[in-house]
Amino acid sequence: MSHLYLDEALELSGSAPGDTVELSGDEARHAVTVARVRVGERIAIGNGRGARVDGVVTGVGSRTLALEVQEVLVEEQPATRITLVQALAKGDRDELAVQAATELGVDAIVPWAAARSVSRWEGPKAEKGRQRWASIVREAVKQSIRAWMPPVDAVATTAELPARLHGARVLLLEPTASTALSDIRHDGRDLALVVGPEGGISPAELERLEGAGAEPVRLGASVLRTSTAGPAAIAVLNSALGRW
Repeated sequence: MSHLYLDEALELSGSAPGDTVELSGDEARHAVTVARVRVGERIAIGNGRGARVDGVVTGVGSRTLALEVQEVLVEEQPATRITLVQALAKGDRDELAVQAATELGVDAIVPWAAARSVSRWEGPKAEKGRQRWASIVREAVKQSIRAWMPPVDAVATTAELPARLHGARVLLLEPTASTALSDIRHDGRDLALVVGPEGGISPAELERLEGAGAEPVRLGASVLRTSTAGPAAIAVLNSALGRW
């Protein structure tokens, strides 16, 4: 399957082989006029909520696309969810982290206004930034043909993180930590990975988050960029959790 198109409003779990599913609006327009999907091609349509149908295109219009269902896939959410808490970073480094993390299977994303974040989401810019990340997530879900689309939360301050992550086991990616991420043994809780900005997590933030129960962990001897640390850690956890 080479192409996935999304319509979050579609109820697909009740579909069956032989049914017709119709894609409409901007997503259908993009499929027909930009991707040039034609009758007879095989594509997938998902709703980002665990359901996806695969089938053959039977009709196209300027803003509509009809698909004859050949296979229905319904995927449950993973038993252990992984949340990426990604610090805001300059340039597109935070966006690169969000894109790769989504492709690798992260289950939720929390933008973090860390003390050393150069980028700032304040006022109207906060929602604009969240929407930008959500758009990146959506495209990464389509590229990786994922059944579930991770939500992007509102930007959080350091003081707000403990409440936002309540109930999860919080792992702080910190190069100086004595415990390796690969040595962590799963205890059944959901996991939250906290990734700092270019300058790292400040000592005051480390103290505050550790005081709230977070655990500092390191990936290895090298120091990764903020754009690669989170995705690398998710890859380690995917293996440990049996996802891969």
